[in-house]
Amino acid sequence: MSVLDIDGVNNFRDVGGLPADGGRIRSGMLLRSGQLSAATTAGVNEVRRRVAHIVDLRDGEEVAAEPTEIEGPDTTHLPLFLGSVRSFFETDTSLEDLYLHLLEESGERLVAAIRIIAAGEPTLIHCTVGKDRTGVTVALALAAVGADRDAIIEDYALTESLLPAERSHRIAAYLRSQHPQAVHAVALATQSPAPVMRALLEQVDERWGSAAGYLRANGMTDQELEALRAALVEEVAEQG
Repeated sequence: MSVLDIDGVNNFRDVGGLPADGGRIRSGMLLRSGQLSAATTAGVNEVRRRVAHIVDLRDGEEVAAEPTEIEGPDTTHLPLFLGSVRSFFETDTSLEDLYLHLLEESGERLVAAIRIIAAGEPTLIHCTVGKDRTGVTVALALAAVGADRDAIIEDYALTESLLPAERSHRIAAYLRSQHPQAVHAVALATQSPAPVMRALLEQVDERWGSAAGYLRANGMTDQELEALRAALVEEVAEQG
């Protein structure tokens, strides 16, 4: 996994190199980031160089406020939340409940995003921050092809340290002023605790047998899962 410096884009990284059953995740195939609307000309050119398909998981309100116009890569808009992001702050939803909501309410859209990865072209998954919707989508894709669980969790947890500290402080102060009674708002906006992703993956195993089982339950075929593995996993020759 490598953090990439894309001018004007936060939290941009390639998950290639993570250990997986029978090999490792292929570099350059699955990338993740926050929104692209502030990308400079240099940043846009770098995205174009690396990416063939962009999957934007933001809702319509977010896209309208911060539109992305990068010509070249195909872009698919797959809003994962059924409703607006603001509603989760208003109801003081926890990260755990938010991720469960994604699994239960957006299974077909999660599968649609992961089908694009399975097509085998360099794919960038992004939302606004690149933490929650992106984190769940990427974690499911990686888990479904047998990536090491600790490595998946470590990749998810890395986001918090990659968000600009000034932004996180500003957002936390705003949320405390707007939702003074909220318990979960700051975590929802700025944090990516490893135990939350570990618990989510354990819940997937308990309820659907595995991440692949979850994807099957939401319409993904065994052939598509094999294509996902072929796209993401490269064999590594044994030493000695």
